[in-house]
Amino acid sequence: MNRVTVVAFVKAKKGKEKDLERALLDLIAPTHREAGCIDYILHRAQESPGVFVFYENWESADRLQEHLNSKHLRGFLSKAEGLLESPPGIQLYDRIS
Repeated sequence: MNRVTVVAFVKAKKGKEKDLERALLDLIAPTHREAGCIDYILHRAQESPGVFVFYENWESADRLQEHLNSKHLRGFLSKAEGLLESPPGIQLYDRIS
């Protein structure tokens, strides 16, 4: 089973920084309960408070796909257009060490 690391970047629309932060924080508890979630850690940029990064580790690509199809993530994405300056930037990584 190959673990998958995800780095997801999001940037809030001007004036929506706190709303986006609350919405992102609401994703953490249900995601931690998902099968296959190893890490799901939210960060805020020190010099750009409207920029957030999730660092995630999943047991497998299948478990990540289940997360992407989860009710709570779909709910976030349905309201994200009003909060995000641009679509999320998502990069996938394979662990090599």
